[in-house]
Amino acid sequence: MDKLNGKLTVFFENPFWVGVFERAADGRLSVCRFTFGPEPKDYEIHDFILRHYDELKFSPAVKFEMKQSADNPKRRQRNAAKQMRNTGVGTRSQQALQLQREEMKTERRVLSREQREAEKQRKFELKQQKRKEKHKGH
Repeated sequence: MDKLNGKLTVFFENPFWVGVFERAADGRLSVCRFTFGPEPKDYEIHDFILRHYDELKFSPAVKFEMKQSADNPKRRQRNAAKQMRNTGVGTRSQQALQLQREEMKTERRVLSREQREAEKQRKFELKQQKRKEKHKGH
């Protein structure tokens, strides 16, 4: 049975509150970034996860090693406190977000190039039509 880990980090990135969703499974990490706007309450975050989690666009998966944590309750408590002190997202998450940005950038370039070519073709067709109209007989 596969193990799936999920993590949500909410932090303030001037001027908005941002949430970073991390999803780890099979030694691969994918990340999604969402801007909340004003500071979200706990119940708003919970509601957002329940309603919109399946609509989030996660980055392509990046390989990483999942660490097994000890079952000692004191160690778990220390790790939780350490994560609460640590603000922001991890390096692997940042790499995954960067990969997603680059992917979206190339997608946007291709789309804008296609639109530019279509507009150019449309103008050419219009110009040809006008030429034909001019050369029709009186």
